[in-house]
Amino acid sequence: MPGGAWTLHQVRHSALTHAAEDGANTSTLLAYSGHTSVASLARYASVFPEALVHWQEGRDPATRRR
Repeated sequence: MPGGAWTLHQVRHSALTHAAEDGANTSTLLAYSGHTSVASLARYASVFPEALVHWQEGRDPATRRR
């Protein structure tokens, strides 16, 4: 983080976000995080728009043929 070290909370948020961006499903993310509700998980796992586009392109049959 700019100007300082990462906190444990920031590392946890980052790990869950990367897992979500790598395609982990909701059940996996809930187990990984220890959360029991999707609402609380959503505060930690925020997928960046670029990662969503990349994920969608990988599943689009027209894109995969190129």
